[in-house]
Amino acid sequence: MPVPVKKAAPSTDRRREGRIDVQAAIEGEDERSRSIASLRRARDRERRQQELQRLRSGAERVVRDVVVPEAITVQELANRMAARGGEVVKALFRMGVMATLTQSIDADTAELVVQEFGHRVKRVSESDVEIGLEGAEDTDTDLAARPPVVTIMGHVDHGKTSLLDALRKTDVVAHEAGGITQHIGAYQITVPDGSKVTFIDTPGHEAFTAMRARGAGVTDMVVLVVAADDGVMPQTVEAIRHAKAAGVPLIVAVNKIDKPGVKPERVKQELLQHEIVVESLGGDTQEIEVSATQRINLDKLLEAISLQAEVLDLKANPNRAAEGTVIESKLDRGRGPVATVLVQKGTLKQGDIVVAGAEWGRVRAMLDDKGRQLKDAPPSLPVEILGLSGVPSAGDNFIAVENEARAREVSEFRQRRARDKAAAAAGAGRGNLTDMLARIQAGEQKEVAVVVKADVQGSAEAIGVTLGKLGNDEVKVRVLHSAVGQITESDIQLAKASDAVIVAFNVRATSQARDLAAKEGVDIRYYSIIYEVADDIEKLYKGKLAPVQREKFLGYAQILQVFEVKKIGKVAGCRVTEGVVKRGAGVRLLRDGVVIHQGDLSTLKRFKDDVREVGNGLECGMSFANYDDIRVGDQIECYEVETVAAA
Repeated sequence: MPVPVKKAAPSTDRRREGRIDVQAAIEGEDERSRSIASLRRARDRERRQQELQRLRSGAERVVRDVVVPEAITVQELANRMAARGGEVVKALFRMGVMATLTQSIDADTAELVVQEFGHRVKRVSESDVEIGLEGAEDTDTDLAARPPVVTIMGHVDHGKTSLLDALRKTDVVAHEAGGITQHIGAYQITVPDGSKVTFIDTPGHEAFTAMRARGAGVTDMVVLVVAADDGVMPQTVEAIRHAKAAGVPLIVAVNKIDKPGVKPERVKQELLQHEIVVESLGGDTQEIEVSATQRINLDKLLEAISLQAEVLDLKANPNRAAEGTVIESKLDRGRGPVATVLVQKGTLKQGDIVVAGAEWGRVRAMLDDKGRQLKDAPPSLPVEILGLSGVPSAGDNFIAVENEARAREVSEFRQRRARDKAAAAAGAGRGNLTDMLARIQAGEQKEVAVVVKADVQGSAEAIGVTLGKLGNDEVKVRVLHSAVGQITESDIQLAKASDAVIVAFNVRATSQARDLAAKEGVDIRYYSIIYEVADDIEKLYKGKLAPVQREKFLGYAQILQVFEVKKIGKVAGCRVTEGVVKRGAGVRLLRDGVVIHQGDLSTLKRFKDDVREVGNGLECGMSFANYDDIRVGDQIECYEVETVAAA
């Protein structure tokens, strides 16, 4: 009798609950996949649990307004939420985004992360980082008197630096190559009545037009220095134009009155042609007759400046974040990036975080024009600051900001914008450069390409202006690249690729760059005076003027017979009647004294051998490149073209 099989009782093992086999998974996939709503509920549950834990630990949850630009790094986003960077990376990982702390994420992703952390999102466009960078307008009650900023302008060698020298009782000229001011200098002096005056000394050479324009842009008044012996010169007129464009008052200093036989009245008459009417002729422009070398009437000049400053009623708020202008900048080998800035509003303090153009940094040290360390710089004081991340451009605004994050954000935005502009310009010019080189090789266009490296921004800019004026319809002078600092290997590579010459103004090449230049045959020219740059490049471009093509007669040959040769075509059996004929030379086919074809000689044979040339009286066979219409009795004229350099 079969033993009845007992049915197994239902298992109480719950470990297999929820497990499914492959078939069930395939069949019930849609039912089991989690919806976005369920994911959100799970996240909300996690968030509530985290809040509960915070409440139990006594920590109060802080909801922040997080500003999210169009692109932001993960670390910066974590900083703005006051969260750990690792937590943000984990949150991104859960969302399927693999990113490190230094990588940038877009605004949409950043917004999801901010919501995940329970904060409020404030979306802004990328350019909004500059909104509110400059402080609010000052009220009259906040303003205090400030010293005037005076720019000294005038023609080259009219005594501007000597005049400032006499006022400062120091010798600036002795340190300038060739006695010419190469850079903008800014100085503050205390006048006998105890008040202060800030002077900006701009170079007078015409190449520094842009620098003078910038000097007029930050100044309250202009002292126009005119030599009594020379009178009004071209750069004097330019200085007048800059002062008028800036809308600043003018004081005329007629210099060199100690020279015998000078007539200051002539200067005043010449100024009338440019609508400058001095007080002695019934106008409203103050004029002072001075001598910088003999120190004559310097006190009267300072009185005139003080009087003009009283009329202008110059004021600024010293109790606010500093704002101003970068007057000059350079890369110092020992100190790093150094910028000379003129404080125009507020007070700049050591330790302030500043944004200067596309660069930012903490002011590690401030020095005045005498090299003394300062703790703070009030309005109208020019100072050298150290601690920037890079060299800003002369003329850039600088602003003290509240923290490093803001400074970095503004700096990164400006650098990105500059890179985009440079990329767009390079993209636009890439095809043109190839075309240009092709045109040069074809003789259709000549160009002298120049790479400029200088010790300071102003000099680089000035050389660019000078070189821009050179050239004519036939030859162009083009500045490919202009920058501050020593010559590097990348400069040599650029010059090599573009067949350019490197102009080094008060800078030298690194040893690696020097070796590369020697290897690649790149010409580096060193200068310390701007006139010499213009003279040398002018000689260079004149050397590249399209040379004169001069024709040199070689000989005549008479066609005696015409043969048909396979693969070559018609070959003329000739006798040389005068001079010589050469293979590869230019030929003309004359029929009855008229030129019917001009081209090149492709074949020149004597018997069955190819020869380079055939002399007078000998017979030979000739064929023309791409031309067959030759007849017995035709005459062949052979010539060479000589290239003679343009005078």
